[in-house]
Amino acid sequence: MKSVHPESAAIGIDELPGEGHRIRLSGAWRNNSLGPLLQNNGRLVPANGGKSLEIDLNAVSEMDMAGAWLVRRFIAVRQKEGAEVRLAGGTPAMRELLRVLPEDVKHPPPPPAKGPLFQRLFAPVGKAMVNLWSDVVAMMFVLGSAVHGAQTKLGRGSGISPASVVTQMDHMGVRAVPIVALMSFLIGAIIAQQGAFQLRYFGAEIFVVDLVGILQLREIGVLLTAIMVAGRSGSAITAEIGSMKMREEIDALKVIGLNPIGVLVFPRLVALTIVLPLLTILANFSALYGAALVAWSYSGITFDVFTTRLHSAVDYSTVASGMIKAPFMALIVGIVSAVEGMKVGGSAESLGRHVTAAVVKSIFVVILVDALFAMFYSAIDF
Repeated sequence: MKSVHPESAAIGIDELPGEGHRIRLSGAWRNNSLGPLLQNNGRLVPANGGKSLEIDLNAVSEMDMAGAWLVRRFIAVRQKEGAEVRLAGGTPAMRELLRVLPEDVKHPPPPPAKGPLFQRLFAPVGKAMVNLWSDVVAMMFVLGSAVHGAQTKLGRGSGISPASVVTQMDHMGVRAVPIVALMSFLIGAIIAQQGAFQLRYFGAEIFVVDLVGILQLREIGVLLTAIMVAGRSGSAITAEIGSMKMREEIDALKVIGLNPIGVLVFPRLVALTIVLPLLTILANFSALYGAALVAWSYSGITFDVFTTRLHSAVDYSTVASGMIKAPFMALIVGIVSAVEGMKVGGSAESLGRHVTAAVVKSIFVVILVDALFAMFYSAIDF
């Protein structure tokens, strides 16, 4: 059986009157017959081929994408050199294929040259500071827009939807009760056990009540509750708003004349501001109960002794110092989560990235605010 070899592609050049040339293409312009021609990188004739070129396709038997691409690149090169190129002959399919192909390959830009060491060291820091300032401005915008949107609704007589606030309180507060109570119970039990273990060497196990009471009521209770809410409810806020942004539901709210931040963010901020202090109170009771249980079983401190010692060690300022932080931390979690939700693009990857960023940023800012409150309380001796 004979093997069939494709007819090789060939080029002929004829001079035209004036400074023009006719380029006669012949044969099969297919991928398996273009070997010699591909070595010219798309330049089928020398650069001095004249100012006017005519490409004759009458003798081309067949042409695939590779052949059309080579011809199209040649046309683009000569046009950039100022030559006038026109096509002659060829089947309608060949001419259409040449027409729809782009002029040239879009090569990726070369990698940027490395700058000086000072620039490479401090450019990321500068970008981080610019992004931080943008986030602060966005947070202030979200807070102001939420309050303004609520005032606008009140001005129209419709008011804030109680159903929306109650629904968010159920999602963020009521359903978070089991995990917050369990976490706080275990934290209080661990602090009591470790404190009693260390204080036993000094014969001062009774002071574990002071340790647990002051630490839980002033710092640990509200801090760990806010971190738990940031991971549980903050991520949900970002995911909900981000999903609405992806489905263009937020744009639809703008079209019908509603403030999306006032409609979506404000009920969540109100709900968080209400439920976080309540969850903090629940966390404090759970932690103190866990500490009392461990103190009784591990150190023999009865519940009556534990309660009496707790009353003498804890005063009003200890309880108030922790509860004052709760509304601020609730606003921080809600605003940071809403800002990240508004940044979500049109892909699932963007949604996941901003949900992660919302949780990380919320926890970081909550810890930072807790540290600032601690320094402030120390300065005013509270």
